[in-house]
This record gives sequence, C-alpha cells and structure tokens, in this order.
Amino acid sequence: MTMSKPAFYFDEKTLWFTAGLSALVQPVGGWVQPPASGGHADSPDPKRRLKSLMDVSGLTQAFDVKTAAPLSEAELQRIHPKSYLEAFKALSDAGGGALHPTAPFSGGSYEIAALSAGLVSRAVLDVAEGACQRAYAISRPSGHHCLPDTPMGFCMFANVAIAVRAAQEAGIGRIAVLDWDVHHGNGTEACFYDDPNVLTISMHQEACFPPGVSGAVAATGEGAGIGANVNIPIWPGAGHAAYLYAFDHIIAPSITEFAPEMIIVVNGLDANGVDPLARMLAHSETFRAMTKGVIALSEALCDGRLVIVQEGGYAESYVPFCALAVLEELSATRTQVEDPFLDLLIEQQPSTEAVTAQIAALARHPRHVP
Repeated sequence: MTMSKPAFYFDEKTLWFTAGLSALVQPVGGWVQPPASGGHADSPDPKRRLKSLMDVSGLTQAFDVKTAAPLSEAELQRIHPKSYLEAFKALSDAGGGALHPTAPFSGGSYEIAALSAGLVSRAVLDVAEGACQRAYAISRPSGHHCLPDTPMGFCMFANVAIAVRAAQEAGIGRIAVLDWDVHHGNGTEACFYDDPNVLTISMHQEACFPPGVSGAVAATGEGAGIGANVNIPIWPGAGHAAYLYAFDHIIAPSITEFAPEMIIVVNGLDANGVDPLARMLAHSETFRAMTKGVIALSEALCDGRLVIVQEGGYAESYVPFCALAVLEELSATRTQVEDPFLDLLIEQQPSTEAVTAQIAALARHPRHVP
C-alpha cells in the first residue's frame, strides 16, 4: 500500500513572535549590552531557514502543506485556566512584557501563540481522525515548558498538552509523548503527571533547564499516573552513541510496554553540537536515526499514527539540517542536501572512555532494558 503524503503544518505569522531586545536570554539593560546582531536566542531564523531549505531542495513537495486557525479561549482552556489567558491577553494587548522572567513577549503575542497552538492541535486531530497518518508541525512560540498557569522558557501555551487533550476528546485513549529537546519538558510533565493514559518521556541534558533538579529520574508520576512519566537526564557532552543507546534501551521499551494509540514527538533540535543553549554533541544523523526508530514504533504499535512537533533549537545555521533529516525520514524522501557540519561533528564526538561512562550511567536507569 502506498503511503499518502504526510501533512506539514506551518504559518509564516508564527515566525513574527518576538521576545523583544535581548542578548541571548538576558534582556538588554544594566550590564547587558545590546547585541551587535541578532538578539534573543528564540529567533525565528532556525525555522524560517528550514522552510527555505525545504522549498529550495524540493522537500516541500513531499508534504501536504496546511495551516490552521488559532485556538479559541475555550480550546486553550483544555489546559490553561481562564485567569492565565486573561492575564496573558491583557499584557499582550498592552504592548507586551513578561509573566515569568524566562518568557518575555511583545505586543500581539497572544494571537500568535494561539495560532502556534492551533497548528499543533490541527496536526494531532487530523492524525487522530484519520485525515493523515503522519504529520509535522512548526510550533513557535514553543510549548513544552509552559505550565497551566505560568509561561516559562520561551513557551506561552502548552501546545502539545492542549493537543493531547483534544485527541483524547476525539477518542484516542492512550498517547505517548516523547520529548527529545535538550531541555526538560517540565510543562508537559506537569500537565499529565497523574494521568495514566499519557506516557510522557523527556530525554534531556541533566540540570540544563529548568536549572537544578527538574527532570530527575525519580520523578515518575503521582497517583494513578505513577510510572507514566519517564525522565532520562543525560550528562553534558553526550553525543550520537549515548542518544541512540537511550532510545534503544529506555525509550523504545517504555513506549512498547505502554502500547499507545498515537505517538507525539516534541522535536527540540537543541541537542545539536553547535547549539548556544546546550552542551551536547548530537548531529543530523542522530535525529534521523531517532525519527526512523519512532516511525517503526508507530507502525508496530499504533497503525502509524505519528505527529512530530518542532519546538526548540537555536543554532540558526545548523537546526535546518537536523530538521531536514527528520522530515526526510518522515516522508521517506531523500533530497540532494548534504549536512555541511556532519563530518566535523562526527570528529568531535566523545572519546570511547566518555561514551562508555555515559552508557554505564544510562544502563542504571530503572527503565533500562538490556
């Protein structure tokens, strides 16, 4: 049977979200000088350059390109209380500001964030309802750090969590959310911490963001949800081998045991070896291999129902090549694009001794399967 085109959900307007004048993640002022170029780490350029690379390489033609409507207040309330929505909307209408120091925003951001959430929900619902088997959504602003009542880490709405609730309403009973963003998916975790029907897995750099103990192995859920939250903190400096070991020996067995009816991937690409907000050494082939693995899991467990949501990733020169590898696997298409950073990053992979230590640490994870 020939697979229909996967769907690709994108809207240029989401790239117009801005956190205001900053130097990487610090607002300009005091001792923080204005940057000579660029600005806040959450620039639209990684995602804009990806879309350009897709268009020029011809990969866009392998997808059914769609957009979506912004989510309504009622739809956003699947996760967020009305009080938070009102506070965000009021400050957005007043020209912007911050409801949390790690999530500044400008005027008009409420509507753009609702559109970003709408793209993700539409992708998930289209797969849930059988309109397509696989989907990819560009989400900006991102969502995996956002708590129900508090934005955080460049995230204004809990985009994936809202979409999961919509899919449950549409009849999808068990959903696995795999987050391989380099930062802990604390917001998604919080939304489903007591829900036994949503498996949340976060593989992230240990203690990176939120800084400290967030994302610890011991956080496995509460109440009926005990065991349905899996954290895989990885030491800084890990690369291709450690990531694939964690996927094969912790992630894949956990998802298989859970037996989901749909898999959603939070495709943060900031574990790449040149990202400014992390200290990892993954590369495009790391993300390609993990995508290949999650496709196989979806085909074996849930009739191929798979949604990949691009969120983090701040190296504007390299994120497009990592995302392209994911999209090539998702669409079973190879372009003529070659990753110009790949050879260098392969040469920079950790030593055999370091990889051995990293894998030994992962092998002690309570969900590890030999």
